[in-house]
Amino acid sequence: MDQTAKIALGSIVVGVAVLALKTVAYLLTGSVALYSDAAESVVNVAAAVAAFVAVRLSAAPPDRNHPYGHHKAEYLSAVTEGVLIVVAAAAIFNEAYRFFLDPRPLELTPLGIGANLAASAINAAWCVLLLRRGRALRSPALVADGKHLMTDVVSSIGVLIGIAAAVWTGKAWLDPAIACLVAVNVLWSGFQLVRASVGGLMDEAADDATVARIKGVIAANADGAIEAHDLRTRQAGRLTFVDFHLVVPRDLRVAEAHDICDRIERALHEDDADTIVTIHVEPDEKAKHAGIIVL
Repeated sequence: MDQTAKIALGSIVVGVAVLALKTVAYLLTGSVALYSDAAESVVNVAAAVAAFVAVRLSAAPPDRNHPYGHHKAEYLSAVTEGVLIVVAAAAIFNEAYRFFLDPRPLELTPLGIGANLAASAINAAWCVLLLRRGRALRSPALVADGKHLMTDVVSSIGVLIGIAAAVWTGKAWLDPAIACLVAVNVLWSGFQLVRASVGGLMDEAADDATVARIKGVIAANADGAIEAHDLRTRQAGRLTFVDFHLVVPRDLRVAEAHDICDRIERALHEDDADTIVTIHVEPDEKAKHAGIIVL
């Protein structure tokens, strides 16, 4: 099991612990807002399981039916998480509506509030780890999980503030109102996750900074060529696929052109080990006098 999978497995353990604490908090207080917080934690556990499965699947080597590998599987977990978030939001809205119809008194016990605070602290610490390691490992599944947990932490803080306001003012309707705000926040989180994942599934190009770095590496290591043009990039999980046309003098021997290509590929791999490079060599009459000019 690689490092990414171990972290994804840790998310399941953390998610179950946080869900247990938030469920205790809801049962002890009867707060709809705390129910909404617990409902979001159910999604966290389900999403963590989906992320673990996706990470394990994406680590599988290329095979006959998937010659480019299985790296896009990580995007599927984020899409799954987005769908689960919608389900959780619907459950929160339903519980808030029931409370509006049949208000119940809140019982804010120190143990209940303490359980929720402990759960929020655990979530905050784990979400920081997920975001840092997910970005370092270039794992869309871990980053998506971390962003969702950050939303959960913010929601939990808002819930506690809302409950305090409901008790302080004596206005019980604030409790389900806060729950509805949490549901809206959850839906927004789900929308952002799905949008980011769809970009990966649709072969979205690498960001501008990455493309500029790739162009710089090619220009610095293409001595002997004339230009490189028609550069294309796409992201697939942690991998960046790069392909372009390399124009060389027509009297250059095949072996010499091959050496230039090898030099460029090595430099790109040294810059980012998760880069897959494809180079199409062309004679000088194919030059467009655009793109990356070497000579």
